[in-house]
Amino acid sequence: MLPSQRRQAILAAVRAEDAASADALARQFDVSVETIRRDLRALHSEGLLERVYGGATRPSGRSDEGSFAARSVRNIDLKRAIAALAVSLVQPEDTIVIDVGTTALEVARALPPTFRGRVLTNSVPVATALADRSGIDLLLCGGQLRMGDGACSGAHAQAFFDEYYADKAFLGSGGVHAVAGLTDYYPPEVVVRRTIIAHTASSYVLADSSKLGTIAVHRVCALDSITAVVTDDRNPGAISELQAAGLAMLCAASTSSTSLNVVG
Repeated sequence: MLPSQRRQAILAAVRAEDAASADALARQFDVSVETIRRDLRALHSEGLLERVYGGATRPSGRSDEGSFAARSVRNIDLKRAIAALAVSLVQPEDTIVIDVGTTALEVARALPPTFRGRVLTNSVPVATALADRSGIDLLLCGGQLRMGDGACSGAHAQAFFDEYYADKAFLGSGGVHAVAGLTDYYPPEVVVRRTIIAHTASSYVLADSSKLGTIAVHRVCALDSITAVVTDDRNPGAISELQAAGLAMLCAASTSSTSLNVVG
C-alpha cells in the first residue's frame, strides 16, 4: 500500500470511529507506530484530523471537507474545465439534475444559451445561478437546508427526486475510490443522491483530481451505479486504478482550454 493510500485509509478509520489509537492503526496496516505518527502529522497539517496523545480524533468545529466558500476557490480552473466537459454531454432539451457542490455550481454557470431543457436541483446556489435563465424550466426541491452549502436534503428532497426521471445527473462527491466507490460526508444527502442515481439514465460524478482515490465517511454507491467520472488529468495513478475497476473516466485537460476523453 502506498503512503497516500494508507493515509486515506487512516482518515476513513478515524472518521468512522471518531478516534483511533496509533498502536491500533499500526497493527491494522502492519507498519511501525512511528510510520503511523508520521502519517498522522501529515494529515493534521492538512487540517483533516486532530492529533491527541496516543492517536487522533476527527477535527472539531469544522466540516470534514471544509467550508463552501473555501472550496469555491480551491482548484477553480480545474473545476471550470470539468464543468465545460460536463456540459458538452448535455443536449438542448435534456432533463438534467445538478447536485450540490462547488463543481456542480460551475456546471450550472457553464450551461450554454442553447440549453432550453429542465434542471432539477437540490442546491440553492445552483438555483440562484440559473434563476434569470428564462429558457430553462428550473425546479428546486424542498427539504432541510444545510447552511453554508445551501444544500437541501431529507424526506421532502428525496420525495421530490422520486417523482422525476432525468436524462443526465451531474453529482457532487466527497471521494471516488476503486474499492469504496462513491462516498460523501453528509448522510441525509447520501440518501437523496441514491434516489437521483436510481431515477437517471446517465449519472456523471464531478470530481477534481484531489477527490480521486479519496474515501469520505459515508458510502453512496458502488462504481457500477455510475456512468462515468468527469475529472481532470492531474492524478493519472488514481485514474488508472479507477479504470482498472471498470469505471469510465472523462478527463478535462488541465494544461489548455481543450478537453480530452479517457474511457475506461
